[in-house]
Amino acid sequence: MQLITNSLRFINKTRYIVVLSLIFSGFNLSAQEIIADENDEATVEIDSIKPTLDNPYKIDGVAAVVGDYVILDSDVDKEFRQLQASGASMEGVTKCKLFGNLLERKLYAHHAIQDSIEVSDAEIRSRTDQQINAFVQEIGSMEKLLAFYKKEDEKTLRDEIFEINKNGQLAFKMQQKIVDEIEVTPEEVRQFFNKIPKDELPLFGTELKVAQIVIIPEVSEEEQQKVIDQLNTYRRDVLDNGASFTTKAVLYSDDTGSKKDGGRYTLNKKQPQFVKEFRDVAFSLQEGEISEPFKTIFGYHIILLEKIRGQEYDVRHILLRPDITQESVAKAKEEIESVKMKIESGEITFSDAAKTYSDQVETKFDGGLLRNPRTQDYSFELTKMDPELYTQIEKLKNDEVSAVFQDSDRENRIMFKILSVADRVDEHIANFSTDYLKIKALALEEKQLEAIAKWQSEKILDTYIKINGDLRDCEFNSNWLKK
Repeated sequence: MQLITNSLRFINKTRYIVVLSLIFSGFNLSAQEIIADENDEATVEIDSIKPTLDNPYKIDGVAAVVGDYVILDSDVDKEFRQLQASGASMEGVTKCKLFGNLLERKLYAHHAIQDSIEVSDAEIRSRTDQQINAFVQEIGSMEKLLAFYKKEDEKTLRDEIFEINKNGQLAFKMQQKIVDEIEVTPEEVRQFFNKIPKDELPLFGTELKVAQIVIIPEVSEEEQQKVIDQLNTYRRDVLDNGASFTTKAVLYSDDTGSKKDGGRYTLNKKQPQFVKEFRDVAFSLQEGEISEPFKTIFGYHIILLEKIRGQEYDVRHILLRPDITQESVAKAKEEIESVKMKIESGEITFSDAAKTYSDQVETKFDGGLLRNPRTQDYSFELTKMDPELYTQIEKLKNDEVSAVFQDSDRENRIMFKILSVADRVDEHIANFSTDYLKIKALALEEKQLEAIAKWQSEKILDTYIKINGDLRDCEFNSNWLKK
């Protein structure tokens, strides 16, 4: 069992490295292209080019070929440098391990294509746009970003990040396919737990169940009509006077994620990544048509349909969010303070108050309980809790109610909340009966890892793989050299 435990620890650490590599591959703008022809001699020739007076720099060599993909020497080097730049712990991280992760990702991506696994170009493009926007905000301007990455134009930058993200998503979906149907029975969970020596049983940290009540200030009909009228003004100006929809989106849209790109999004009929109302309107338009104003949870929109490309729709939109009056804000705050007093006086329980008064549909019918996005249950491990949430509940005792505080999210610029700790389980050694779900998750993970290892071993033997240079001396966990 010591071997299993160590293996799990190693794989978890390796997964952390892989995740960081995938994240920071968005910064890695070197070419990672699909090659047209597998030619050993060409590979050796490229790798053996020496600097000359006319060519003072060695051309980027090919570190490896995996199926239809190449890994360049610069890809390996940048993986290491980017991990260092991220501030992550470098303990146990070597160039060979990062190279092994690159080999794995290319193996997954190659077989994802062989298995006809599809990814949404619209979803990848949207993710790429978000990354580019974040990079620009961080560095100051697109010009600085292009200079930093030594790219001639924005299109080249976007195209390369798009390809990197697409390959990463292919690898992720291939892994999902491998483990998708794997399950564990109660007996397998029991056997897994019984194999763990008592002095190696996992230690589970303190966990909390947190509930909240949310009151959102109402938006007056007058303010709603104002933005509808304003959107109609923009629409008429574009249709009647030839004004630029893109410019108006840049200047006036409240959608910070798309306004710098002129409100541009790409929708795919097979991928419901936008709210239903937005999709329904977009898919009902003809090319060049601008919608009437319509409402979603984010505010009011108009959409211009620019281009239909099969299942993909290129659109631009302008979002306006109605103003909230001070009177409405004051009323919402007064309401939640009244709810807090009723709970503290014993007039109503926190759970019942959430069901009766809370404006947040996602939590109110569960008595206000927050769902952990990582585990999809109601428990939050204290050490992994969102810092903002932790600061609000760290001093609360069970069933005690927090002070009223103001918050915001993507949908609401202002909302008022109160929180309560519904349950607390202190740090403890794993117990089969009380921690069954956590132990089941560990047993399932072990079974999935075994399946992935088996798949990888088989596919390595079935796939064209060539590793060049000093990297052949790495001690791999997998049989990449096919010895």
